[in-house]
Amino acid sequence: MYKVKVYVTLRENVLDPQGTAVKGALHSLSYCEVQDVRIGKFMELVIEKSERDIEELVREMCEKLLANTVIEDYRYDIEEVVVQ
Repeated sequence: MYKVKVYVTLRENVLDPQGTAVKGALHSLSYCEVQDVRIGKFMELVIEKSERDIEELVREMCEKLLANTVIEDYRYDIEEVVVQ
């Protein structure tokens, strides 16, 4: 069994109005040290072992559903979970 953490963020060249709004709110709370905010998505998947390569499987899921690859980048961490 695998625990997969998927992080999806807007590409650097895509405007992020939500991130801009959060940055403005942080500045209004006097957190003026914050230079930039980018908002993204975090997903955690638990996947049973299969005959398919886990990286290939996760990459396929990201490309087909979890990320809009036109405007978003993604990365993931895969951790094998040992059931005792």
